[in-house]
Formats: sequence, structure tokens, C-alpha cells
Amino acid sequence: MLKSSGDRLWAITLMTIGSAVAALPIVLWAPLPAAASWPYILMSVALHAGYNLFLVRAYRAGDFGQSYPIARGSSPLLVSLGAAFFAGEQLGTLTLIGVALISAGIVSLAQIKFKRNGNPVGGYRQWDAPLSAFTTGVFIAGYTIVDGLGSRLAGSAASYAGWMFLLDGLPLLVIYLSLHGRLPLALNTRASWNALGGGMMSLLAYGIVIWAITLAPMGPVSALRETSVLFAALIARMFLGEALTPRRLLSCAVIAVGAVMLGWAA
Repeated sequence: MLKSSGDRLWAITLMTIGSAVAALPIVLWAPLPAAASWPYILMSVALHAGYNLFLVRAYRAGDFGQSYPIARGSSPLLVSLGAAFFAGEQLGTLTLIGVALISAGIVSLAQIKFKRNGNPVGGYRQWDAPLSAFTTGVFIAGYTIVDGLGSRLAGSAASYAGWMFLLDGLPLLVIYLSLHGRLPLALNTRASWNALGGGMMSLLAYGIVIWAITLAPMGPVSALRETSVLFAALIARMFLGEALTPRRLLSCAVIAVGAVMLGWAA
């Protein structure tokens, strides 16, 4: 939905507002997170803001098929390394190989193109899109590690996720208002409801991830989370008619092998 939007900053701002609205019942129902987790909630909100801004930049500069796999594929290995350094998580050889295979398979799905002024040109690489996508992946790894540490201190994964998403609606709203003065919101338009609904779905999706990283090491959870790229490729082939080339099939197979290895390691 973000890639197809005409004003991507507007769309992602509405998505964060949708997440914040969906988080209200959780905040009212769940107990307050433990005091030790609040610095992590605030750090996560800041990292999510950076992630959202670079995601907008990546989708503005490059194709979905290029930006999404780089952003998602670069994060699991970074999460594993960060979790080992900051949380003392010791991952076995089989787990590390599985994470690396998933990352490599997802990144290999990216369609890096040679362009100049929008036209393919041999020998010239448009670095803006892949670098923005990789930076997005760094932010994904950063907030995953922070949320792993914070949610384990919070006493409740639900309360941690609720407050994080509630506060996450503020930074982009402030940025958008500072740039444009007002945030257009027409509830009788499909675009507004798509953006708000996307935000609500992201709360559910990432809320499950936060719950999972309170129960298992962050690296494998992050790697299995990013196998969503595999399902996206298959759905695109079945329902959108996009080509599933031999290279893409090989990439999917590498992702599947990595996921199986994580299962064995667990």
C-alpha cells in the first residue's frame, strides 16, 4: 500500500496513526510496562521513525522487488550479531547457518537494476535505492534488538507493544505537520482507510513478533519473520501473475532450507 501511494509520507503517517488507534484498547486493558522497559520503548519509537522515513525513501527511489528484499533480508543476520553482543545470546552453528541462508536467499530476490534518469544503462548503478533499503534493514535490526530487550523487562509483551505503537504515532505526525502544515484525512476515501487499515495490520503482525522474542532468541525469530518475502513471491505469482523465474525459485529454496535448519536447531 505504501509503494502504490502517491504521497508515501502521508500514507505511512496515517499507518502509524492507525497503529496508535488500534493500540488504545491494549493500553487500557494491559498493565503498565515495568519502569525498566520505558527507555527501550522510547528508543524503539525513535528507531521506528527512522525506519519509516528510510522505507519511504527506498520505495521512492527503487522498485518494490528491489527495496523490500534488501530491507528485509539484511536484518536477520544483523539481529543475530546484535543480540549476541547486547543480550548475550549464544547461537549455535546450525542456527547461524540457517539465519545466513535466509538472509542470503531474501536479498537474492532483490532486482538490482542499472539506471540513469530512470533508464537502464550498463555500467552505472543507481545506489540510492539499495542503500536506502539497506539502511532500512539496519533500522529493522536496531528496533528488533531494542524491542527484544525491552519487552523482556516489561513484564508483558502486550503492554510493551501497546505503548510502543501508541507513541509511535507521534514522530511522523510531527514531521508531516512541520512540512505541510496539516494532515489531509478524508474518511470517505479508500486511500485513507487503506492506510489506517495497514497500520492496524502492522500492530497485529509486529505485536506477534514482540511476543515471540520474549520466548525465543531474537535472531531466529527475526529470520523466520522475514520469510514473509517467500510468501509474497508465491502470492504474487498465484494472484498477480508476476513471473517466478528459476533464479527466484532458487532463492525461495534457499530461504526454505534456512527455515528448516532453524527448526532443527530449536
